[in-house]
Amino acid sequence: MKRIKIKGNDLRKIGLKDHKLITIALAVLAKHYKRASRNQQLKAIKAVLEDPVSFKEDSVFGALAQAFEPTELEEVELKPDSEFKVFGALNISESAKHQMYTAMKLPVTVDGAMMPDAHHGYGLPIGGVLATRDAIIPYGVGIDIGCRMCLSIYRDPGSVVDTRRDEFTHVLKQHTRFGLKEKFERPNPMEVLDRTLFNEIPMLKKLQMKAFQQLGTSGGGNHFVEFGQVVVREFSNELGLQPGNYLALLSHSGSRGLGANIAMHYTKLAEKQSHLPKSARKLAWLDMNSQEGQEYWLAMNLAGDYASACHDDIHRRIAKVLKLQSIKRVENHHNFAWKEKLADGSEAIVHRKGATPAGEGVLGIIPGSMTQKGYIVAGRGNHNSIQSASHGAGRVMSRGEAKRSFTKNQMKEVLKQHSVTLLGGGVDESPFAYKDLNEVMEYQNDLVKTLGSFTPKIVRMAQD
Repeated sequence: MKRIKIKGNDLRKIGLKDHKLITIALAVLAKHYKRASRNQQLKAIKAVLEDPVSFKEDSVFGALAQAFEPTELEEVELKPDSEFKVFGALNISESAKHQMYTAMKLPVTVDGAMMPDAHHGYGLPIGGVLATRDAIIPYGVGIDIGCRMCLSIYRDPGSVVDTRRDEFTHVLKQHTRFGLKEKFERPNPMEVLDRTLFNEIPMLKKLQMKAFQQLGTSGGGNHFVEFGQVVVREFSNELGLQPGNYLALLSHSGSRGLGANIAMHYTKLAEKQSHLPKSARKLAWLDMNSQEGQEYWLAMNLAGDYASACHDDIHRRIAKVLKLQSIKRVENHHNFAWKEKLADGSEAIVHRKGATPAGEGVLGIIPGSMTQKGYIVAGRGNHNSIQSASHGAGRVMSRGEAKRSFTKNQMKEVLKQHSVTLLGGGVDESPFAYKDLNEVMEYQNDLVKTLGSFTPKIVRMAQD
């Protein structure tokens, strides 16, 4: 395929004027975008031009981003109360922190915190918690509204996952669906799809059939359904299980196309009403007292209920086929917003973008990587973190960097060492791409207490 060469004048037309920046950009494209189309190359450079701060630690565009002069964002005056708590700050990138600093500058912001698994995202950083007054930020919630963890603990001993490994592997293949196009031929009917809200909000009506078709399916990326072993070492009132080793099923996914379309629709509405600088435009908010704000709030909660219904369908399908009896369900979500009381007693809208609710006694499951155990936790209600905790280990490198850094054989070897069977999944989701969850947990001892652990054994993900 003939290489399409971008010239300096092409870059000047999209707003890149400085000769030094043009030279760096051309060098980056020549090295990393040899086979990309003209539009792909220009789009990549334009993304850096619009928000250079977000790319300062990027392995491809870092040098270009760092060569920019201070951006419009850095000229925005900081509010006096822009301080926020960071847990595990040493393991969090500067670009992720900068995203949080940006969010703290908003006139509607009243509090914020970063969890120890935090890393760079879109709008808010993943692991960012933001409290606002009478305002909801669609991109502060995120694209995958109501994304959640759902853990079913069965009465069977954990050893069953090894004695019935082939059977469990087959059932995961047959009774789970991942990605944009896969769906069940006969989705199970669920109450959430009959909600009158689908007819009351125009943009939801056209999404009802899509939601029906995707019911019980999971997304791509880091979404999974996996069998493993839960270990409970001592009895706790919150979990209510006797000490032992139990068979368990853990799933991670969200609201699919329904949530994504809600997020994009209301983000566009918010942006039209916003006068934020370009680099902060994804933090545009809707007034909670406006029609659009109320609509988004209702649609967001619908998407959250739909995500929960998808998990319920997954767990019921698998338990029915394998004749498993659940004795405990632990479910918690992130990428959502709640009306909550802050430490001073005032009410706020609390956005948790990739963060787990951790109110006093609230149960949650915080997974590790596919070779590292996760933890069942109960919140301590710590207001320094706005009653939140991490939602996982957190990425230590981007998907692209993981693909460039490791091979499939390396990944297969580490899976073999941990006796993990993987169905689907790519190198971008390998254990190497994630932080050490044990280290993350050490940073949040004041946020949650550990009640048990979950160790993955058979992992099902989308195809690479």
